Amino acid sequence: MEHFSPISASIGGALIGLSCAILWLANGRIAGISGIFGQLLPPQSAVVWRLTFLVFLVLGTLAASYVIPGLGVGGPAGRPAALVTAPSWFSPGTIVWVAASGLLTGFGTKIGNGCTSGHGIVGLARLSKRSFAAVAVFFVVAIGVVTLTGVV
Repeated sequence: MEHFSPISASIGGALIGLSCAILWLANGRIAGISGIFGQLLPPQSAVVWRLTFLVFLVLGTLAASYVIPGLGVGGPAGRPAALVTAPSWFSPGTIVWVAASGLLTGFGTKIGNGCTSGHGIVGLARLSKRSFAAVAVFFVVAIGVVTLTGVV
């Protein structure tokens, strides 16, 4: 966060909101990534729009990285993106740390019936009480994890 820019953050937030609104208006679906991805395997109904959304999510990020080099990774002259390293007290190593983090995140989205994109962006915009509760839990857990591990 040493090169935070409110302009690029605002543009990014507006684009995320726009993509959520387009998906809602065009398809009647909520842009919750865990729900979109989670219903690909085993295939549920309407696989095509889910794959299209995820492919364009990745391609849009790739295109932005070419158009604006260093975007979001330390500014225009920033260092390349890298995986977070495990804290020194975690002896199994970074790969196990990242895998465990991913599994815990997946478990949390399953028991929370959604992820930060579904609850935090779309749910809050719809004034969903369940999403307000979920986002409060996300923040409390995130603060606790950062406090305990020291990894930001």
